[in-house]
Amino acid sequence: MLSQSILSGVRVLRTEARRSFGIVAPAMQKVSDPIQQLFLEKVREYKSKSAGGKMVDPTPEIERELKTELERVAKQYGGGEGTDMTKFPEFKFEEPKVDPINLQSK
Repeated sequence: MLSQSILSGVRVLRTEARRSFGIVAPAMQKVSDPIQQLFLEKVREYKSKSAGGKMVDPTPEIERELKTELERVAKQYGGGEGTDMTKFPEFKFEEPKVDPINLQSK
C-alpha cells in the first residue's frame, strides 16, 4: 500500500517540478549541449504525459494501491459512492429551544 509519506512526497515533487519548470523555460529557447537537449525533451515528454493531473506511467499495481487507499480514506472520513470529498461540508445549525424566564416579581 502507498504510505502517507510516499503520497506527500509525490505532491512535493509535483510542486517542485512546476516551480522548476519556470526556471527551465528560458533555457528551453537555446540549446547547444546534446545532454541538455535530451533533458529538455524528457521534460517536454513528462509535461505532455502529466496533462490532466494524473500519474505518469503508473503500473496496474500502483493504480490498485491508490484506489484502495482512496477508498479507505473515503470510508474513514465518511465518503462513499457519489460523495464529493473535495466539497466543503455543509453545516446546519438549529436554534436551540429556550424556556422563557419570567422576570416579573409576584
